[in-house]
Amino acid sequence: MKNYVIAAALSSFMGLALSASAGVQNPVDKVFPGTIKIKVDATDLAHRIFQINETIPVNSGDMTLLYPQWIPGHHSPVGPISQLAGLKISAKGKAIAWQRDPANVYAFNFKVPKGVRELHVEYQFLSPQSSEQGRVMMTPEMLNLQWDTVALYPAGHYSRKIKFQPSVTLPKGWQFATALEKSSQKDNTVTFEGIDFENLVDSPMFAGSHYKRVDLNPNADTKVFLNIFADKEKDLQISDEGLTAHRELIQQMYALYGAHHFDHYDFLLALTDKLGGIGMEHHRSSENSAKENYFTDWDKSWVGRDLLAHEFNHSWNGKYRRPEALWTPTYNQVKEANGLWVYEGQTQFWGQVIAARSGLWSQENTMDMLARLGATYDQGRPGMTWRNILDTTNDPTIAQRSSLPYRSYQMSEDYYSGGELIWFAVDAKLRELSNNGHSLDDFAHDFFGVNPGDWNVLTYKFDDVINTLNGIEKYQWDEFINARLKGHVNLSNSLADQGWQLIYNDKASDGIKAIETRYKATDLLYSLGFSVNKEGKMRDVLWDSPAFNAGLAPSMQIIAVNNTQFSGDALKDAVTDAKGTTAPIKLLVKNFDQYSEIQIDYHDGLKYPHLERIEGKPDYLSQLLTAR
Repeated sequence: MKNYVIAAALSSFMGLALSASAGVQNPVDKVFPGTIKIKVDATDLAHRIFQINETIPVNSGDMTLLYPQWIPGHHSPVGPISQLAGLKISAKGKAIAWQRDPANVYAFNFKVPKGVRELHVEYQFLSPQSSEQGRVMMTPEMLNLQWDTVALYPAGHYSRKIKFQPSVTLPKGWQFATALEKSSQKDNTVTFEGIDFENLVDSPMFAGSHYKRVDLNPNADTKVFLNIFADKEKDLQISDEGLTAHRELIQQMYALYGAHHFDHYDFLLALTDKLGGIGMEHHRSSENSAKENYFTDWDKSWVGRDLLAHEFNHSWNGKYRRPEALWTPTYNQVKEANGLWVYEGQTQFWGQVIAARSGLWSQENTMDMLARLGATYDQGRPGMTWRNILDTTNDPTIAQRSSLPYRSYQMSEDYYSGGELIWFAVDAKLRELSNNGHSLDDFAHDFFGVNPGDWNVLTYKFDDVINTLNGIEKYQWDEFINARLKGHVNLSNSLADQGWQLIYNDKASDGIKAIETRYKATDLLYSLGFSVNKEGKMRDVLWDSPAFNAGLAPSMQIIAVNNTQFSGDALKDAVTDAKGTTAPIKLLVKNFDQYSEIQIDYHDGLKYPHLERIEGKPDYLSQLLTAR
C-alpha cells in the first residue's frame, strides 16, 4: 500500500477520479466494528426512486463514507454517483454537516461528534427514467436492485471486513430472487442474513409481479435455480426443450470444470422490453435479460441464448479465479484490466462452446455465429493495424461502453471476441501437440476447477496461465499467446487451426438472418461495408470499405437506392444487380438537413461469411462442440 499515494496522483493526472486523497483513509485488512444496517424502500415505482436508510456504528472523530466507483463486471469507474441525492447524516436527532472530498467526488467527509456511537444516514438513488440517463432499473412489472448503487460504506477497511444487515421493502404482492439468505419477512419487507459488503455487492436482486422459479439441478445438494421475471405472465411458460437445455447447461459446466465454487446459485432472468438489458456475473448468481419470447418462441429466439452460459461460466472464471490486478480491497481503488483476455475472452469461448454442448444453440447456430466471429477479424477490424487485443482491455475505462463513431477502426473491448479467437488457437495447438489427447478442457479443469467448494477469490497472473498450459503440454506458450495478444495478426486463422476455413458467398446464413430480424437491420458489412436499420439509418460503417471510401458516414440516413425508396431488400437487389457491371450503386442520403447522392463503385455482389471444412486437416472444432 505504500505506493498507493503515488498511483493515486498518477490517476489524477490521467483524468481518473482519485481512489484516495488527504481526506480519505487508505483501507486496512481489519474488521469494521459492528454491523451496518441498510434498509431499502423500493416501492416508488412511479418515480423509480429507491429510498435508503443506513444505521452505522461509529466512534467520534473524522470519518469518510464512500459510494462505490469501480464496479466489478463493468471493469471501469462507472458507479452512478450522479444519481445519489438527498444525503443527510445525523446522530441523536442532530444533523451532521458533510463535505464532498475535493479530490474524490465519491467520498463524503465529516466529523463524528464526541459521545456519538451510531449514525443515521438517509438518501435516495434516483434510478434512470430512460435509457439516455442510464440503464432502466424499475418498471411497473419488475425491478433490479444492485447494492453498489444504493449503499455507502466507511473508508479505512477492506470491503470484505465490513458487515451489513440488508433489508428491502418491495411493492405489495411482488416476489424476489437473490443469492442472499433470507432471515425474516414481514408483509412486503424482507430482511436478510448479515453479510460482508463485498458479497453484498455481489448479490443483487430481481423482483416483480410475474415470477417463476425452476430447479435446474433437481435432487442435488448444491441447488441451482432459474428465477424468471417477465413483463407478462404468459412469457413464463417454458417448453420441455427449453427446460432440458438449461438443465443440461449445468451438467456440461460441471463436466468441464469438475468442481464448483458456490453453495447455491441463482440465475436472475428478466424477459422484458422495459427493464434495461443486462448480462452481469456474480459468484453465486447472475443478472440476465432477454426478449419476451425467449421461451415461448424457442426455435426463433436463439440469438443471444449463450448469455446464461457466459455469465454462469464467470462463477469460475472472473469471480473465483480473478486476474490479480482486477481484485482490489475496496470498490474505490483503480482496477487494472489487462487480464480481461482471460476473464472475458475465455468466458466468451466457453459461453459459446457450452451453449452448443448443452443445446441452447444447435450445431448450425454455433457454426453460423463462429463464421460471423471469424469474419469480424478477417475483414471487419481494420483497427487491428494500429491496436492489439491487449490494448483493448483499457476500453472499459477509455470509453466506458459508450457508442463509438467508427468501432471497426477504434475497436471496442475486443478482448471478448478477439480473446475468444486466441483461445480457439490455444485449443487447436493443445490438440496438435498431444495428437488430440489434450484440449482446452484440460486447462479449464486444471486452472479453474481447483479447490471444490471454496468461494474466496483466488487470483492469478500471466505466468500462472502459462505454467498451467505447460503442465498440460510443453510449448513456447508465452510467445504463442503474445503473438496474438500483443500483435497485429489475422485472428480468424484460429478457426482454420480448428480445421475450418472462412468463405464468403451470396447466401446469408440463418445466423445472419436471425440477427437481421432481431435488430431489424440489413447487414452488408462484408460487401458494401455497412449495416443499416429499417429506417435507413446507419448502424455501422466499416472503415476503409467501399461505402466508407465513397463518402458514407455513420451519421447518415439512406433515403433512396438507385432512385427507388429505401428498403433492405432494395439495397440487396442493388448490390446483386451491380455484380459484374460497371454501373455504380447510387444512394440518396440525408446528412443533417442536406441531401446528396453517394455512388459506390462495388461490383462483387453480396458476401456473407460461412465456415467450410479444410480437406486433409483434423476437425477439432466438431469435437470441441460435442457434449461431454
